Amino acid sequence: MKKTIQVSNQGATLDTSRRNFLKLSGVGLAVAGLTLIGCDDNEDFQIIEESKYDLGTGDVGVLNYAYALEQLEADFYTKVVNNFYTGISSIEKEVFTDLYHHEVIHRDFFKAAISGATDHVLPKLEFLYPNVNFSDRNSVLATAKALEDTGVAAYNGAGKYITNAAYLVIAGKIVSVEARHASAIRNLINPGSADFSGDDVIDANGLDLAKEPKDIVMAAGAFIKTPFTWKERGIN
Repeated sequence: MKKTIQVSNQGATLDTSRRNFLKLSGVGLAVAGLTLIGCDDNEDFQIIEESKYDLGTGDVGVLNYAYALEQLEADFYTKVVNNFYTGISSIEKEVFTDLYHHEVIHRDFFKAAISGATDHVLPKLEFLYPNVNFSDRNSVLATAKALEDTGVAAYNGAGKYITNAAYLVIAGKIVSVEARHASAIRNLINPGSADFSGDDVIDANGLDLAKEPKDIVMAAGAFIKTPFTWKERGIN
């Protein structure tokens, strides 16, 4: 049996007075008025062990994978904006606050969307930041850069596993916002440079890099405390 959920950003609280390229329009592009057509019930993720979850198969697995990454980004930026590092500029505060709002909306969107398509949703994850000094600008920016670059590559790499065209459109809209995040962070690190399209994130064809889920989880694994698997994609 298939289920349908309508998801809108109505009622979302964002400061729309800020004038920068990460304004509400970027979030609206990703989440306003989107519709998810539910997957078959038998595509749910499975409990592998009492405290360990498998993301599942098919589109449900991909959606839970995206949800896990959005949980990580939202958690990181929540910590950043709750205690800004020493000497932060007003521009940097605006950018980080925008990114915080965007990632929280992405996270909550996936939770609502998956909940409407299946009774089984990846639970709230716990994260660790053993090598991040949230009081230090360089440490925060370096971590933000790594997370945003990883997020873009993750969406690009997982797109080929999505079978529902509606889901693919949604992923495409969200990854475009994530790419703007990555560009903004790189500009804070090296203002006015061409780092937004550096060789470390752009391939020989001028396209953003795409990475397999197994490689993404390995890269982000240092931050993820709650264990999960995605056996369909070789993540055990």
